[in-house]
Amino acid sequence: MVDHILKNGILKNDRTGVGTYSVFGWQMRFNLEKKIPVITTKKIHLKSVLEELLWFLSGNTNVRKLQKKGVSIWNEWANSDGELGPIYGKQWRSWPDPKPNMPENSIDQISDVIKQLKYNPDSRRMIVSAWNVSQIPQMALTPCHILFQFYVANSKLSCQIYQRSADVFLGVPFNITSYAILTYMMAHQTGYKTGDLIWTGGDCHLYKNHVEQAKTQLERHPFPLPELKFERHPKNIFSYEYQDFKFINYKHHPALKGSVAI
Repeated sequence: MVDHILKNGILKNDRTGVGTYSVFGWQMRFNLEKKIPVITTKKIHLKSVLEELLWFLSGNTNVRKLQKKGVSIWNEWANSDGELGPIYGKQWRSWPDPKPNMPENSIDQISDVIKQLKYNPDSRRMIVSAWNVSQIPQMALTPCHILFQFYVANSKLSCQIYQRSADVFLGVPFNITSYAILTYMMAHQTGYKTGDLIWTGGDCHLYKNHVEQAKTQLERHPFPLPELKFERHPKNIFSYEYQDFKFINYKHHPALKGSVAI
């Protein structure tokens, strides 16, 4: 995908003012049966990937909890109190569901999907959305990965994610690994094996200030993918901790730095 964008991307202006080389529409498929997709042509900070995912699943939208874990990836968008507004975790765990003449209720999309996986695995409605149109103005950052769907076949759990805006150098490697881990967790909790992760991107772009790093990455030969093992079986999807995950044989090239476009 990166190579394709470098060769065929259209130069576009963007919200940040940095500028991007962009293509529209791309799909990748990763087999999760034995390995987990983690970029090896540069180092991925797996602690940040894991802690962010656990933070999303907790429903928290304040960076203070992440900062206590040594994770700073959301700092640039938080207000002085550390708040980000109703971003991913809020929508995943407590999507507002106002009823006439009643206090606001909410929908726990993650719990609903877990129930369907257990009791109605052929459902075509095992979907979680972060794209709450009415609350986008309140969010510090509009969701990039906006929807994901689960699918069961032959006792294997697969997941497809749609990412409307894809920063292919910094963001997408994080997102691929994060949703792969989430699929492993959902399978772990519901008794399935892992199937495939399908990543579908909309505006797939390389920021102009990431071009040289991307070229360096393309020159590197990938290493074999690592495996993911769980150290225990938590009581539910919301009870996992960083120490519960063990990545086996994650071999990688050195880190490649790139500035985040705000």
